[in-house]
Amino acid sequence: MEKKQEKYNDIMNCKHPISKKHPQMSLQDRAAQFAPFAALSGHNDAIKETARLTQRRRELSEEEKEQLDVTLLQILSDPKKNDQILITYFVEDLKKEGGNYRTILGKLKRIDAVGGRLILEDHTNIMLKDIYKLKIVEK
Repeated sequence: MEKKQEKYNDIMNCKHPISKKHPQMSLQDRAAQFAPFAALSGHNDAIKETARLTQRRRELSEEEKEQLDVTLLQILSDPKKNDQILITYFVEDLKKEGGNYRTILGKLKRIDAVGGRLILEDHTNIMLKDIYKLKIVEK
């Protein structure tokens, strides 16, 4: 062992060289070099995505469709009344089959018959085909 130390005696007590061209790396950046390597990057995200639950879109019965039409006609019959409406609608999931039902409370601004959607005063657009429940909430 002493023979190996003798080999480096000329540099043992020298100062650590500091570059004049490059700034010294921070301790945080130096530590990042030794961070564990994730061989399966994205694996945890894939597991979380698989575990995320979605719902199937329910098909409305003829009676439920009629009830939606009646409620919509009530809203349209007196647009100046401007009651709030409670809407439950289906939102398609972009990453997997199915989606989720959302419920929103708002005031109807207008109905886009050509586009087949309700437009609320807060600019929320809801497709008519996605509406599951519709209820007038009187003031």
